[in-house]
Amino acid sequence: MVTEVILNDVHINVTGYKEDEITDEKSGHPRHKIAFDFKVRSGEEYHKITTLLYKQTFDVAVPERKLKFRGTISNYSTSFTNLYEENAVGDFKLELLEIG
Repeated sequence: MVTEVILNDVHINVTGYKEDEITDEKSGHPRHKIAFDFKVRSGEEYHKITTLLYKQTFDVAVPERKLKFRGTISNYSTSFTNLYEENAVGDFKLELLEIG
């Protein structure tokens, strides 16, 4: 079971990890697609993660699967409604698709 995904050297503890391989419509080449959930606490941690995700494209590593690729966000959601509530924890869902 995968418990960690690394995006641009930022280690994220994950749950609900799913991995798939899809065929690129243009090139016909296989591409990795991963999806996972993770929790983020309001404040500094929230700022760090959202600043990272704003970049949209990352060096992705999944150590437990020996998987590395350059990926971009294909789907993203969060449960945060009040970013300023102290010690609030939000659920993030992220889907990444291999590029290049």
